[in-house]
Amino acid sequence: MKVQAIVVAAGSGTRLKASVPKPLVLITGKPILVYTLEIFQKSALIEGVILVVPSDYIVDFKQVVEQYPLDKVVKIVVGGAMRADSVCNGLGALDEDTDVVVIHDGARPLVDQVILEDAIRLGEKHEAIVVAVPVKPTIKRVDIKEMVVEATIDRKMLWEIQTPQVFQKEVILAAHRQADSREATDDAFLVEQMGQKVKVLQGDYRNIKITTQEDLIVAEVLLYEKDQ
Repeated sequence: MKVQAIVVAAGSGTRLKASVPKPLVLITGKPILVYTLEIFQKSALIEGVILVVPSDYIVDFKQVVEQYPLDKVVKIVVGGAMRADSVCNGLGALDEDTDVVVIHDGARPLVDQVILEDAIRLGEKHEAIVVAVPVKPTIKRVDIKEMVVEATIDRKMLWEIQTPQVFQKEVILAAHRQADSREATDDAFLVEQMGQKVKVLQGDYRNIKITTQEDLIVAEVLLYEKDQ
């Protein structure tokens, strides 16, 4: 079984108020993206990584990859206007003989290697796998026009979906070809739209996606603890 990963690093970093794309922001002197890619580099199950980046920063990303021991990054491709477009560009760069595809956010540097590899192994048996954690806060549905609570949602069945997400290659290719909208915020949604089942693997609450300044502070603490 040949496994390749698509790491999506084409986000702008606007909400982070950064002058560079999120994955290039430094944490203790090292870009966020490097922490992320190091997990894939260490995994014996991953044969190659396709890195998807913004067109204006392709030289910067190439320099980062060359600066660190990240030889599993086999291709760097330019992202699109929407996340789904970026993933689609990554899918187009996969080797023809790839069987299983791992899709991961470049701004999630705290993914656990054991969970990553468990998800990949599930990819041998299931067409689609998402890593997720049970929702902890109370969730309410709100009328955003009137700003009043409409209902309190039973959280027992609510899970926060993370990445990595793992797919058999032909399934995720078909899902993107048949997609009604390019605005999907994750790839599993496109598979769901085809009527396919998506398997859930319980993940880790520490696997946060760095989006805001607060996330950056939390990630710095967690990465420090991880290295101890």
